Amino acid sequence: MKSSSGLKKVVLLVVLISIIFVFNRTGFSKKVKNLFYLISAPIQRQLWQAGNSVSDFFETIFEIKNLKKENEELKSKNLELSAENSVLKEVQKDNESLRQALGVGLEKDLELILVHITGKDLSKDSIFINKGKKDGVEKGLPVITSQKVLVGKVGEAYDNFSEVILIYNKESSFDAKIQDKNVSGLIKGKGNLQLLLDLIPLDKEISAGDIVVTSALSGDFPEGILVGKVKSVKKNELEPFQQAEIIPSFDFKEIDQLFIIQGIK
Repeated sequence: MKSSSGLKKVVLLVVLISIIFVFNRTGFSKKVKNLFYLISAPIQRQLWQAGNSVSDFFETIFEIKNLKKENEELKSKNLELSAENSVLKEVQKDNESLRQALGVGLEKDLELILVHITGKDLSKDSIFINKGKKDGVEKGLPVITSQKVLVGKVGEAYDNFSEVILIYNKESSFDAKIQDKNVSGLIKGKGNLQLLLDLIPLDKEISAGDIVVTSALSGDFPEGILVGKVKSVKKNELEPFQQAEIIPSFDFKEIDQLFIIQGIK
């Protein structure tokens, strides 16, 4: 209602201005003009103030529109900055993984491809990574962490992604040995994060805490890649071999980047 009244006053102001214009353009005497100004001055002042109020009202509307536009622009810029920040964080993670890899000397002996975990299929004890055949990934290539811990091998390579079979998959098996001891055996995946070191000769001494690494006899993995550590030993004199339960040395809760060993230098 206030804005409607203000608009009426603006219209009256326009009319008065028009009359004044006509007075200035015609031959009305100065006395008539003066009388008109005196009479209309208070009204003009009120109408002028009303006009300013209406003007302020419309300016406020325009300002709100401008603020809304600026707010949308800020939101858009914020999203851009968030995206850039996310990319920077990924780059930072990549750089950290590369630094860790350099720290353990991986680059001296191995040709590596840095990959990211994109999904997990725990029912099959496998994971998915973001690189495939177009990136040089091939079926059977070993997969490790930046700390040189064995994770598994590429089970299937597609054009843009690959599936990695984890070492504790029930179909996984490879030769391994106890570090710093002349003890060899066969790692067998038992599923659900469980590993078994089998075919250990009865006359060999092993104990909980011993470190297990890949053996030179393994055709799937380079020698000396960390597998895990001995959790417990099962020995029966009636059996030809003893067994050891192995705890894998990687934890997917703490990693999202891995390395594929493309070749040995």
